[in-house]
Order: sequence, then structure tokens, then C-alpha cells
Amino acid sequence: MRRVTIFDYGAGNLHSLAKALAEPGLDVRIEADPARAAATDVLVLPGVGSFAQAAARLESGRDAMREAILDGGLPTLGVCLGMQLLFDESDEGPGRGLSVVPGRVTRLAARRVPQIGWNALDDTRDPIFDAAPLPVAYYANSFACRPVADGRVIAWSRHEDDRFAAAVRAGPTGNVVGVQFHPEKSSGAGVRFIRAFLAETSRGTRGAR
Repeated sequence: MRRVTIFDYGAGNLHSLAKALAEPGLDVRIEADPARAAATDVLVLPGVGSFAQAAARLESGRDAMREAILDGGLPTLGVCLGMQLLFDESDEGPGRGLSVVPGRVTRLAARRVPQIGWNALDDTRDPIFDAAPLPVAYYANSFACRPVADGRVIAWSRHEDDRFAAAVRAGPTGNVVGVQFHPEKSSGAGVRFIRAFLAETSRGTRGAR
């Protein structure tokens, strides 16, 4: 069985994500030690929580996890805060992310923050959206990722006047995907998106880079 490990950095929403990941042939586990979490077939960085708290929990195994992703080609899915951890650092608080995607996380430039609810995905440009169309998705975020290079972005969303990266693809083989939205809360289409990611990692395929 393929092992899928959710890194537990003290945030909530782990069990709903684990439920969305569950399918035959997968052994879904939750692991609080970042180095042990990286010793897996597929890594999931969940959403919900603060960047500073998550970065502090990550620090002891940050180098091991980063090496597994960038040197070992570990397939990784980052959800909401998990996507933000793929970046260098955040205005939300101190601490280092994994620096898989060069860039910074900043507060949404909007009057209504946090953004909570459904929002459209625009300019989707990756085969994963062909396998699992996702015209709208569920968000719960006050911060958004600002990559140095827009070429990493595979979907965009807009909150008021702020256009931000809804999804990115990175990693040496393109098997790292970060999404600012919550696919596990985005109805059946969101679950199909998760399944599409798992399917492409099992085949060793990759999307646009």
C-alpha cells in the first residue's frame, strides 16, 4: 500500500482531510514529527492555523522535509496554510517555510478579511484541472502567496481587487502542488481534485511547470 502522511503541526481539520484522502490502496497516517512525516510516499501539508505556529513545529525537521521534496522528489500536496509553508516566509509571523517555491506570503489586500466562502478559479492551466474541473472552490484565508515567478501559478482567484495565486505547481519533477483553497471542503469536485493528484503521483506523471 502507498503511504500518505499528513503533517500534524497542531492545526485543525486533519480528519476531514484524511477522510477525503482515503481510498483503496492507500494507508493514510497523521504524523507530528516533520522528519518522520517526510519518510512517506505522499506528503500532505494541511490547512488551518497560523504560519508562525506551523513553522515552529516544522523547524526541527525542515531540512529533512525540504530535502525529501526537492532532492527525493517526494510528491507533496499543500492545502491553504500548507501551500503557504511551501514558500519562504510570511507576513503573518516569524519562521521559515520550506522554500520550495520562491516567494512570500502577504495579507490579502482587501477590506473584507478573512475571505470565507466560495470563489471562482480563473486561468486554470494544468492537466490536473482537465482531470478534475474545479470552477469554484471553498476558501478560508486572510493571507495569500506571492511567488517570485508567475510561471509557477496554475490557477488564479480574486478577492475584491486582489488577484492572488489559487494554485501552484513546483518541485524538480513537478509533483508538488499547492492550493490556497480547501479541496476537502469544495464538495465532490474538490474531492475529485485530491483523487486526481493522487492518481498522477501513482503514475509518476506531472502537469505543467
